[in-house]
Amino acid sequence: MDADRLIAWDDELRRAHTRLRAALEATRAALEEDADAPDAASDLALFCIGFCSALDGHHLSEDRALFPALREEHPELGDVIDKLMQDHSMLAHLLGALRTAVESGESAETIGRHLDGVGAIMESHFRFEEREILEPLRALHLDRAVPDVLGPL
Repeated sequence: MDADRLIAWDDELRRAHTRLRAALEATRAALEEDADAPDAASDLALFCIGFCSALDGHHLSEDRALFPALREEHPELGDVIDKLMQDHSMLAHLLGALRTAVESGESAETIGRHLDGVGAIMESHFRFEEREILEPLRALHLDRAVPDVLGPL
């Protein structure tokens, strides 16, 4: 295993969060596009589905690979990891409601409220995650590919 891999998980997590924040902003921009543009609805659906899939994939990968490894090396983080996984479940529910709103052709205002809710919870979750687990990630010994651990971002 490459020695740099041993200390890079905290940086990889920050990069994943940065990409997900950018995906949320791109989805917001698609929402704000001229509603009369011929492809506005399909553009929004594309951005929304991409963003929702990326965030879901990130959280599922963390739940399957990152958190079990972190829990094994740092059992004292059990409550923190449980809270993070609870956030993942809540975000999955919110993302499902967002997808439904987009697919059913809800108004831009309604979709915007869904994006606001997802964005607020996502940001709170990311900040908590970074505050609580970045330090332990610096020394995590995990020999897995980044997409397996943090999702295919």
